[in-house]
Amino acid sequence: MNRRRPPTSVSSEELLATLQRLTARARQEVQLHQARVELAEALQREMLPATLLTRPGLQTAARYTPARSGLDIGGDWYDCFPLPNGTLAFAIGDVQGHDVEAAAFMGQIRIGMRAFAATTSDPGEILSRTNDLLLSVDSTLFATCTFARLDTRTWVLDTARAGHVAGVWATVDGRSGIFEDAGGLPLGIQAGPQYPVTRHRLTAPGAFVLLTDGVVEGPSFPIEEGLDTVVQLVAPRAAAGADELADAVLQAAERTGHEDDAAVLVLRHDAPRAAQRDDR
Repeated sequence: MNRRRPPTSVSSEELLATLQRLTARARQEVQLHQARVELAEALQREMLPATLLTRPGLQTAARYTPARSGLDIGGDWYDCFPLPNGTLAFAIGDVQGHDVEAAAFMGQIRIGMRAFAATTSDPGEILSRTNDLLLSVDSTLFATCTFARLDTRTWVLDTARAGHVAGVWATVDGRSGIFEDAGGLPLGIQAGPQYPVTRHRLTAPGAFVLLTDGVVEGPSFPIEEGLDTVVQLVAPRAAAGADELADAVLQAAERTGHEDDAAVLVLRHDAPRAAQRDDR
């Protein structure tokens, strides 16, 4: 007749020692993860431009904020720099994935775009060349981006999109909306996509707002509703300063649940009043 062996008893000292080992291991893993998060956030903020371009009749403002959870960091970015022909370049993007690798990938995109912009000012061509560069480094990451070129002499804004979320516009005379320009695939996915350029003639004072999907999309907050929310926030403030507009747009991120990092880039322009002043 088989008899069951009684279960081996575990002393309280052994149980306590096991719990201590498990707790120490968990604490070490948390500390390692937190260190990677802090490094990613530091890289992210250091790589973003310290100052933004302004011109007579043009105010600019940008905001970046990590996810509310503190985990999804390292993907969103913005940039601005002068082009050789006297126009201004503005870009905003979102790298797939997060953490240190995404922050480093973002840095590669910014450097590549600035290098290509030294030889061409065409937004679509700059996106195309950046796409080729990212494919050549054989990374598993990809990114979305909107690249814009603004001529403050003619107040013409040319934009191209690589799989990126649409932007929002508003004018002081009461008009507003979402500009869903034609676009191409995200950067780093496939060779040879075309990035058509859309021309916007700024005929009245107002604002253009570029943003990332962390501002307008959440688990239970569809992107269409988020964009409509941004329009409602920007439209009554079209005459406000760029900083006030940027702060207002970030309110939309709070409504989405803010589970992704978020970036906002505001171009507040006084066209065509500024152009008229220049003609005098």
